[in-house]
Amino acid sequence: MSPSITRKTRCHALLAILFTAAASAAQPPTWVTSWATAQQTPEPRNALPDEALTDATLRQSVHLSLGGKTWRLRLSNAFGRAPLRIGAARVARAMAPGSAAIDPAHDTPVLFDGRAEVILPAGAEYLSDPFAFDAAPGAVLSISLYLPEAPQGQTSHPGSRTTSHLVHGNQVTAAELRDSMTFEHWFVIAGLDVAASARASAVVILGDSIADGRGTTTNGNNRWSDNLAARLMAARLPVAVLNAGIGGNRLLDDGLGPNALARFDRDVLSPSGVRWLIVHEGINDLGTFGAQRTDADHHELVTRIIAAYRQIIDRAHAHGIKVVGGTLTPFDGPTYQAGARGEADRAAINAWIRAPGHFDAVADFDQVLRDPERPLHLRAEFDTGDNLHPSPKGYQVMAEAIPLSVFRP
Repeated sequence: MSPSITRKTRCHALLAILFTAAASAAQPPTWVTSWATAQQTPEPRNALPDEALTDATLRQSVHLSLGGKTWRLRLSNAFGRAPLRIGAARVARAMAPGSAAIDPAHDTPVLFDGRAEVILPAGAEYLSDPFAFDAAPGAVLSISLYLPEAPQGQTSHPGSRTTSHLVHGNQVTAAELRDSMTFEHWFVIAGLDVAASARASAVVILGDSIADGRGTTTNGNNRWSDNLAARLMAARLPVAVLNAGIGGNRLLDDGLGPNALARFDRDVLSPSGVRWLIVHEGINDLGTFGAQRTDADHHELVTRIIAAYRQIIDRAHAHGIKVVGGTLTPFDGPTYQAGARGEADRAAINAWIRAPGHFDAVADFDQVLRDPERPLHLRAEFDTGDNLHPSPKGYQVMAEAIPLSVFRP
């Protein structure tokens, strides 16, 4: 081989290496949402007065699933009727879940297009610039926002099960918000994305108050979604668990928050890196149906609920998302009087969920929670007392009912 050919070969090899390195450096990070929550217009008892949200600092803590070193924050004005101005935003390590105190040594400004201030258009969500922040899996972060003016139309997640804090003035950098107004709701915050490995992904839980964690411990992070995240961490599966539960939510009609089909795109498709979906919706559709209905009416309700499941499955599959169906748990009690007809509807829907060829996998919550001696009731140790919402122990059992094989390659 001539020296000129050898030089050309080496030159081409060097160029190939440089090109590959440059292309790799130019590739955007793989974003996966580590924490998210579903948005709605808060009902009056859960909304804050305009004067509270004027010239106000909000400090809200969230429980991550995946960890990492580069992040971006997603804010939401989904239900706002006018643009919403955020004067400043910061992320820090919370001293404890629901705490008004942060670790000042790990307090980081969040910018939007290089600026501290951002205006969220009405009905829109907005991603921040990437920012460096070292957070471990399962860490609790504190998000501080300064609102110069109150939103015209609040965007919120009322069932945070986590204490949030509010004071007046721009105090986003304060180590502690003293004498703060407290409430168990989130406002404006929608998600946190992390730059993750190509192996990482997320699962969304689409559900109602059972997904949302009614009956759990405030600041305890013991919803069944939290328990599932802990199982995935222990199994070293890099899968984030995103809780898109809304208390009172329904498949077919708006209740507390938009119906599941109406919010599907925002709550399931918008988060980053979603590869799986767990659906546990329909109890409120059955419970609010009403007692004075004919057999034909009940048949039509079951048919429409199953059709809604088909819609969710088809829409998820179109985006490469596999869907796990959660069977409906007993609900005959002080909240809803199911009766024989309601129980027959539930049995018919659960039979369809369990049948092969519909969902990609099944989480049989009904089987693990119901009392075998009284199948219309939850087991006593899993019941908060209303025969509808599981206890913390019941939520642990629900998490254990999810087959982790679903999430393995």
